[in-house]
Amino acid sequence: MVSRYFAVRWARLANILPNRCLLCHQTILTKPASPTIDSQMIAQQRGICQPCLTSCLYDTDICLGCGKVMQVAAEYCGGCIKSRPIPVVAPASYHTMLGRLIPAIKYQAQFAAMPALIEALAQRIESLCQQQLLSLPQVLLPVPLHRQRLSSRGYNQAWLIAHALSSRLGIAMDDQLLIRVKHTPAQAQLSGKQRRQNLADAFALTRPLPYQRIALVDDVVTTGSTVDAIARVLRASAPSVQVWCLARAEAPSLQDKS
Repeated sequence: MVSRYFAVRWARLANILPNRCLLCHQTILTKPASPTIDSQMIAQQRGICQPCLTSCLYDTDICLGCGKVMQVAAEYCGGCIKSRPIPVVAPASYHTMLGRLIPAIKYQAQFAAMPALIEALAQRIESLCQQQLLSLPQVLLPVPLHRQRLSSRGYNQAWLIAHALSSRLGIAMDDQLLIRVKHTPAQAQLSGKQRRQNLADAFALTRPLPYQRIALVDDVVTTGSTVDAIARVLRASAPSVQVWCLARAEAPSLQDKS
């Protein structure tokens, strides 16, 4: 599989590429500067230094529905509790410096920061589970690309993220169940309404759904139109669905409060 090839290729290249932070351009330490710093964590850090990463991560409780800052730990804020939208788990807002890195992963195969972002996501998931705000799924489903786009891009970043999370958290990944049957224009420059129209009937299942608890995995959640389109396909069998991503783009009205 093309995405598996890129995963292996990146693992090999990571050991020989210069280890500089893509945000501040400083050399990333490979030895701890202090005995109190976890040497294993420093040794594995690549692509983004710990200070830059920490500055981007959420430092408060966040509503899993809309991304609003919460004063107490809870799954949903008062505005989302009635509708209970699909929970979105992300370690950071897209409206931070991470907004520079994720498009580079998606469109330019710049994977240097991806392991650190995936680890931040895994730690966020584990924290929410410890607080009993989240239950682990049975399976991870990477958001698929149409075969034509996969062929032209060469990899599916959602597959790479799901593959790494599967190994990190010990959860199975199924990359054969959900497929994209409609080759649609790129979403980036479309409005929310145009995105919904663009994704109508874009996804399908290759066999009856065998799972009750599913986590969709993607690089970023913006308007949620992709998630909603997939959820409509999955919910014919009424499973529990959540979304895991490297960052989420909150509504403009929430950005100044997050």
